[in-house]
This record gives sequence, C-alpha cells and structure tokens, in this order.
Amino acid sequence: MTSTYQAAVERYERFWNTGKPDEQQELAAETFADDIRYHAVIGVLTGRQALVDFHDQFTAQMADAVFRRRGEPQLHHDRGRLMWEIEVGDGKSFAAGTDVLVFDKDGRISEVTAFLDRAPEGFDPNAHH
Repeated sequence: MTSTYQAAVERYERFWNTGKPDEQQELAAETFADDIRYHAVIGVLTGRQALVDFHDQFTAQMADAVFRRRGEPQLHHDRGRLMWEIEVGDGKSFAAGTDVLVFDKDGRISEVTAFLDRAPEGFDPNAHH
C-alpha cells in the first residue's frame, strides 16, 4: 500500500501546483476522497470543490506560488506526514508547514491536518477562528 500512498502524495503536490482547471479537477478526483476534510488554521474545508476553491483563491493572490516538499514524506499504515514550503517569485520562501494525511481504503486522501511551521510574514492565526 505504501506505493499507492506515495502516488497520492505526488498527486497532492501536483494538485497544489497546477494552474490548469481541467488538470486540477482530474487531480482532485484521483487524489481526494469525495468527503475530504482539510483542517487548517484558516478553518475546516469539506469536499473536493472546497479544496479547489481554496487553491484558486490562494493562487489568485499569489500566482507565482510553488508548493515544494521539504524531504521525502513519511508513510505508515494509513497515515502520511509531508513537510512542505511555499516559494514565491524567484524562490523566496513564503511559508513552511507540515501536513498530516489520512488515506482511505482506496488510497485517496480522506483527511488533511495542515500545520504552519513558519507562517507567512504578517499572518495572524487568531484572525481565522
């Protein structure tokens, strides 16, 4: 199952980096369970379309953002830990974090808990409660 989870993590990274709507929808369907729950400081999002909308809102403000892994993901049982960084412009670091992923029986991601290891400059976590 580890190779299935690894493939899901690779699609997850591609999902956050694609700017093509058709590819984004295809990646979302292949990567996420229908009722995916995404827990982040900004709130809890439910469903694939909520993640697509979140992606689109973010990239509307940060069109040159790139989501990059910080090392290889750690995988065991039905869980994964992915350390990441978002870079903007010419590789300037915008934020860094760790996502804890839960995989369903089909190998799709059913839940994400996103932690900010280094928040963007000026980010107020209390503004999102």
